[in-house]
Amino acid sequence: MEILIFLHGTTIMHKSAEGLAREETVKQVTEGDEYLHDYASYIPIGSAVRKLQKWKRQGATICYLSSHKNARDVAEDKFVLKKYAFPAGRIFYRRNREEYKDVVERTRPLPDVIVEDDCESIGGEVEMVYPNLKPELKSRIKSIVVKEFGGVDHLPDEISELR
Repeated sequence: MEILIFLHGTTIMHKSAEGLAREETVKQVTEGDEYLHDYASYIPIGSAVRKLQKWKRQGATICYLSSHKNARDVAEDKFVLKKYAFPAGRIFYRRNREEYKDVVERTRPLPDVIVEDDCESIGGEVEMVYPNLKPELKSRIKSIVVKEFGGVDHLPDEISELR
């Protein structure tokens, strides 16, 4: 099973949000918190590392979708993933004028499941991946949406329950 999971707001967040309620973290983003762009200092949301490691041990291939648009910032995502022992996996990101849906459409193999947040702080559904995919892809991919900065801890431990 191929699982594509969004990074920013779904599995990792800016360090200044540590210990804050989800609503406060959303507010930090909408107000432009000074640490939003300190990507190398990002931290896991909740027990995201443990959850993804469980899925990986069951045979899932974990891939990540970054909000970044350049390799330098993606390198900082890689640093954070390694620092916190997230499962190894490819990181996809937008190039040129791509939207997230374009990234998924060029991804091979296609993911079986996309886990993403609701993009509350940046405009909601219009900024999300799954709602903007072609209908033929939606029929092949399972969408799991979590609250932005709410984490993935509440998702099933068993990958068979994700599909």
